[in-house]
Amino acid sequence: MIKVLLADDQRLVRAGFRSILEDEDDLVVVGEVSDGEEAVAACRALQPDVVLMDIRMPGSDGLEAARQIAADSRLADVKVVMLTTFDVDDYVYGALRAGATGFLVKDTEPEELLQAVRVAARGDALISPSITRRLIAEFAGRVKAPAPSPRLAVLTGREREVMELVAAGLTNDEIAARLVLSPATAKTHVSRIMSKLDVRDRSQLVILAYESGMVSPGWLTD
Repeated sequence: MIKVLLADDQRLVRAGFRSILEDEDDLVVVGEVSDGEEAVAACRALQPDVVLMDIRMPGSDGLEAARQIAADSRLADVKVVMLTTFDVDDYVYGALRAGATGFLVKDTEPEELLQAVRVAARGDALISPSITRRLIAEFAGRVKAPAPSPRLAVLTGREREVMELVAAGLTNDEIAARLVLSPATAKTHVSRIMSKLDVRDRSQLVILAYESGMVSPGWLTD
């Protein structure tokens, strides 16, 4: 059973998400909160698998809450999916840097919401990969091109290939097909890369791929 926490200051939004999620046999909403401070406290008390977190909330916002959750070793297994709208795209890159697994637009279709929660729970891929790639590329493009990072020297040639494909938003199955590997081998490579680079999840690999100079915004295509 996947445990979900809803963090949004709009009661109607929370009610809508709860209705969609609790129609599914494998999903349960364990709590609702209306600001970031409450979200962090609820995560510590309830240990959800996934938090659907609004970026903009009164008081402590979703970005600050995501940072605190990512920094708390007791919450290492909690995945944060940020809720946004296209008029707040400037927050998306910051959300991923803050430790969010990915993001969804608030008017997403129910099927996409359900898929996103399940994908986030298993840590398999970024949420809405095509949108994520476009927005990360846009905001990474505002940052001065970095010099290649020596941090990546620990990776083998194959691991660098895999990390580049993770940065393109590919799932383990898609990486396996591209590199002619088994899905299990692709998953092992991704896990080993995250361990070597000491990153929390795949979205952090994407950020690192940009900020270390491994890939540039123009390198990605939808």
